[in-house]
Amino acid sequence: MTTFNEFQLEERLHRAISEMGFEEATPIQAQAIPHAIEGRDLIAQAQTGTGKTAAFGIPLVQRIEYAEENIVSLILAPTRELAIQVAEEINKLSRFKRLRPLPIYGGQDIGRQIRALKKKPQIIIGTPGRLLDHINRKTIRLDKVNTVILDEADEMLDMGFMEDIQAILSQVPEERQTMLFSATMPPNIRRLAEQFLKDPVHVSVVPKQVSAPSVTQFYVELHERQKFDTLCRLLDKESPDLAIVFGRTKRRVDELSEALQKRGYSADGLHGDLSQNQRDNVMRKFRESNIDVLVATDVAARGLDVSGVTHVFNFDLPQDPESYVHRVGRTGRAGKEGAAWTFVTHREIDHLHAIERTTRHRITKKPVPTMAEAIEGKQQITAERLIELIQKDDHQEYKGLAIQMLEQYDSVHLLAAAMKLLTGENNDIQVNLTPEEPLRAKKRRDDGRNRRYGNSKQGSSGGGGYRRGGNSRGGSYSRDRGRDYDRRSSQKKSDRSDRPNRYERSDRYDRSERA
Repeated sequence: MTTFNEFQLEERLHRAISEMGFEEATPIQAQAIPHAIEGRDLIAQAQTGTGKTAAFGIPLVQRIEYAEENIVSLILAPTRELAIQVAEEINKLSRFKRLRPLPIYGGQDIGRQIRALKKKPQIIIGTPGRLLDHINRKTIRLDKVNTVILDEADEMLDMGFMEDIQAILSQVPEERQTMLFSATMPPNIRRLAEQFLKDPVHVSVVPKQVSAPSVTQFYVELHERQKFDTLCRLLDKESPDLAIVFGRTKRRVDELSEALQKRGYSADGLHGDLSQNQRDNVMRKFRESNIDVLVATDVAARGLDVSGVTHVFNFDLPQDPESYVHRVGRTGRAGKEGAAWTFVTHREIDHLHAIERTTRHRITKKPVPTMAEAIEGKQQITAERLIELIQKDDHQEYKGLAIQMLEQYDSVHLLAAAMKLLTGENNDIQVNLTPEEPLRAKKRRDDGRNRRYGNSKQGSSGGGGYRRGGNSRGGSYSRDRGRDYDRRSSQKKSDRSDRPNRYERSDRYDRSERA
């Protein structure tokens, strides 16, 4: 393993790294930091949760001094959540150098940001839309920038930020260091790299399979009407510490989170129609484990970095293979194990095979869990809670009543009744979710390739986001994809998708982004 001593970092930075608890570099850090310190342009492929922020943050902090009064480093991030997280990490790394990183994102009062800019930050971490607002207002100048980081570049392009990125980088001197970090490498990422990077070094910690190796992946083939009960049974059987459930539309998220609450689960929803205060409140409860299940759309969940997520449930199949990779990457982070369960209707099997081909990973089929398995799982959790309480030995005030009850009732019957009460079964509560149309797979000619999964008819196109041989468009939102997303004429346009339009891309959740 590589230690941080081998990078010849200055003492103040090394001290900050030590106080953050870092001893050995992660694989992406070991590969990227030496090239970044040399000033080389860099293309790095790594999943979130692998330490990539420190991989570019450490070289960045190394070269900047407190006396610098210009913006010399620019980090572009797809979401406000990621911008805030990166800023926090940079702030920790630079605490003994007293640098001034500043996150710039939509949803926050722009006047407040303008006042913060007067303190002369050296590092800007921004979402593209709000950053362009400042450039147009001339409150941010990038003519002194010598380092540019494109973080989670695939997600930025997925969200339609290509023109914004081009406009921003046109304001940055051509003589600069540019580093691009991405979980996947579809063709549009390669084109971006060719346009903005000069003779880049390529590093990757992605194994032969694209999706996270520490995540066990399953799918359940079922009818749409079976999905909710199956989800409840899996939550009971698997007993996740923290779980994210992905739905395709805002309406789905609202209905699903409300239904889970009715069944007694600690759940809340996250989607683009929530205000920033509502979003912050939901995320705070999730990070502090005050809720166990977060129900979210793809757009709302992008850039989330919450430690301790043990399970991901794809209640609705994602629109394209890249979205599947990002969803699954929410768990199994920092080397920990995770599990991903995907619900697939009979008409979506071809679409699932397209995801398998792109990720180069076979997803294991599992049967719908039985009610007996779910009950057993809940009982096991209740038993563990009881044993934990017994070991703490802080229940003395209940012993008197317990002795009286044991004199009247059989101990086994008494304990069984207590466990039933604690388990709190609510499976008899009826729930009706509005059904979603299955993703429509585009048939393609069989050219004899890609038969590794024994599918001679050659599956689907993933709703327009997948081409033969695994050539992805990188999830750009084409007109065809918009039509394929949901064909039901009775559904309101606002419910069809949670993806941003061209006027709200940077602040996807709050239309004040371009105010």
